Amino acid sequence: MSAVVHQQRDVRRARYAVAAVFAVHGAVTGSFATRVPWIQDHAGVSAGQLGLALAFPALGASLAMPLAGSISHRFGARTALRGLIALWTLALILPSVAPNLLTLCLALFVYGATAGMSDVAMNALGVEVENRLDKSIMSGLHGMWSAGALIGSAAGTLAAHIGADARLHHALAAAVLTVAGVTACAWVLDLRPAEDEEPPPRFALPPRSALLIGAIGFCAVFAEGASLDWSAVYLRDQLETSAGLAAACTTGFTLTMAIARMAGDHVVDRYGAVRTVRASGVVAVLGGVLIVFAEHPAPAMGGFALMGLGIAVVVPLCFAAAGRSGANPSLAIAGVATITYTSGLIAPSAIGLLAQATSLMVSFVLVTVLSCGIAGFASVLRAGDRTKITRPDAAVPGPRP
Repeated sequence: MSAVVHQQRDVRRARYAVAAVFAVHGAVTGSFATRVPWIQDHAGVSAGQLGLALAFPALGASLAMPLAGSISHRFGARTALRGLIALWTLALILPSVAPNLLTLCLALFVYGATAGMSDVAMNALGVEVENRLDKSIMSGLHGMWSAGALIGSAAGTLAAHIGADARLHHALAAAVLTVAGVTACAWVLDLRPAEDEEPPPRFALPPRSALLIGAIGFCAVFAEGASLDWSAVYLRDQLETSAGLAAACTTGFTLTMAIARMAGDHVVDRYGAVRTVRASGVVAVLGGVLIVFAEHPAPAMGGFALMGLGIAVVVPLCFAAAGRSGANPSLAIAGVATITYTSGLIAPSAIGLLAQATSLMVSFVLVTVLSCGIAGFASVLRAGDRTKITRPDAAVPGPRP
């Protein structure tokens, strides 16, 4: 009995350790995002050149994420995550020291590659902890990422306000976050492959199950990217609101997402992934309808809040389903992550191009239609729905070779 209690304690401790890693990962993103204007001025690039450079993180992530599985197989999950999270936190320094467009693109490529690989590794460990605890935790883990991003962006806002050099700011942030991330990794699960287990391919197409799950994630991330980048513009240009009220709309959207993710695990445990995502899609569609037909700021702000509430738990549940959809969780998670990263890359520009050709309202009609896909295809998550799997020994993890 003492051995069982010890194992349960280790899994609970691993849950908090992975949550801390998620927060560190988010804090890097928040720290970078707030200093983009400084980085643009330092590199001497135009708005168009900056837009080109900002495509390189997604490109780097998409190419590097399939490598995460082979790295974990070779070094073990704990050592792999420790190394990858350290590379990611230290990569924060690179964009701020880039003196021109070429070096900025290279820096952002490395920044995105390390982000993607550490993202896959920590999500794979999160899925394993969820399986062993036999209860949903992925929504809460992504909520911790959002909390970390808010903390990182708050610190970055303060640094920008006092006129701090981003090179110094990011060097200090990288040092603190590297120590925090590496320390947290000491308590994550140390998963290792069996002696006769074949290493995963370094590059491989994602399995078909990951493509289907990724399609739902694509819809959710498209709505997230569109709302995050265009909600303030929508209120300012479409409804002629003040800049302060427009900014408050974006803040409300972000806050709604973070709160929903923190509370989402309880809903998933009670209703299962499929019904939760189906209901989430309906809420997102209702939000989109409010946005499209709003003639005053209040309904539009309510619509963006509903959009944030509706899409908040979809991506975490897609990662969880991918991790249970086949024999190679890292490969499936990498496939889903690649699709969602791609969606996040193209959403802001797609909304802008469509708005230029028609109107911003029409752009959010597209967002609303894609939100219908979340509800309509939620059953794809059934194969990986933890509540549908009988796991009599799930709460008592056994040793893993």
